[in-house]
Amino acid sequence: MFDAFQNIFRIPELKKRVLFSLAMLAVYRVGCHIPTPGIDSQALAHFFKQAQGTLLGLFDMFSGGALEKLTVFALGIMPYISSSIIFQLLTVVVPAIEKLSKEGEAGRKKIIQYTRYGTIVLSVVQGLGISIGLESMRGPAGELVVPNPGWGFRVMTVITLTAGTAFIMWLGEQMSEKGIGNGISLIIFAGIVARIPTAIMNSVRLLKTGELPLFAIIFVLTLMFLVIAAVVFVERGQRRLPIHYAKRVVGLKTYGTQTSHLPLKVNMAGVIPPIFASSIIMFPATIGNFINIPWVQSASKSLTPGNWAYNIFYVAFIVFFCYFYTAVTFNPVDVAENVKKQGGYIPGIRPGKETSEFLDRVLTKLTFAGAIYISVVCVLPSILIGKFNLPFYFGGTALLIAVGVGMDTVAQIESHLITRSYEGFMKGVRIKGRR
Repeated sequence: MFDAFQNIFRIPELKKRVLFSLAMLAVYRVGCHIPTPGIDSQALAHFFKQAQGTLLGLFDMFSGGALEKLTVFALGIMPYISSSIIFQLLTVVVPAIEKLSKEGEAGRKKIIQYTRYGTIVLSVVQGLGISIGLESMRGPAGELVVPNPGWGFRVMTVITLTAGTAFIMWLGEQMSEKGIGNGISLIIFAGIVARIPTAIMNSVRLLKTGELPLFAIIFVLTLMFLVIAAVVFVERGQRRLPIHYAKRVVGLKTYGTQTSHLPLKVNMAGVIPPIFASSIIMFPATIGNFINIPWVQSASKSLTPGNWAYNIFYVAFIVFFCYFYTAVTFNPVDVAENVKKQGGYIPGIRPGKETSEFLDRVLTKLTFAGAIYISVVCVLPSILIGKFNLPFYFGGTALLIAVGVGMDTVAQIESHLITRSYEGFMKGVRIKGRR
């Protein structure tokens, strides 16, 4: 593996791409420390300590801590992710967008353009909501988070945060085009792993003071290794359905009988279900920070991480969104029809309706297994924090994203190495990403 890393810098094009991506990530991390004007940072930090387990805590994780400090990149890439998900869902609902998605590269570029417009609109709405919410926040001594509230502060905050998100979106697209890996995914990855040094320092501090036993550290490290290995194994897991193509004539060429396969991933929905589930389940806890009504406060506390009600609803929403998102992105009827048009069939299954029903049955079983796997990984942080009093958040959506992005990026680097006759990261084994 050390030789493979050395080989990266022996290929001029790959070296240039890797260094470009690292430089763009450095620019992103610098921007995460440039504060937005008009904010009392100490009062805001105290408020965010009370907002753990809410939507604010979830957004802060994706922004790499930028929201907690309200920097120019406070909104992070979340508006772009939300816009992308919205248009992906609209592809199934709106015929015009569905038609665009089937027009090849030109249609794809048009949808990307609409996604950018949607990102700006969402950034303006979220920026305005944050600026208004900040004006009502107070620190531990009752001091205002925004010393000089008003429309001047609101307009300035909206412009700053929207410009920051637009710049991050541009950074991601530049990284995808001129760098290595998916730029947007790498930005999210950078925001997640940026918290690792702080988590290590907090663990060492608690170990020295005796608050965290050495046995607990060893057990958690072992568990972390096993969980990461399990995530890698499942994310690469596929159910390959054999497809046979009969002898056919195309133009002047005659093709003999061919055998291929249709890969169905165990986790077809990716990280979308836990993101949606977290957003919905954390909404009452977020509202509870702004509404001082007893029953609202009680409901919000019962739906914070660590409580049994939170875990039950969280798992239920994850299972629901796993099936929902898989149904939206994978249509067994269309797949069966395409296989039939190409002269293919699954051995023992009649083409057409029986094939689509067979695909639906297989996909239902795979989705159930994937939903259970995601639920276990996502509920793990609550158990570790509650039982071992860990000073960091391990597992959940962050772990799924970090491992998935890491696999994709390493797979792309290895493809460059193998294409140029260099040895990959693992001899005799081809690393595969999630896609």
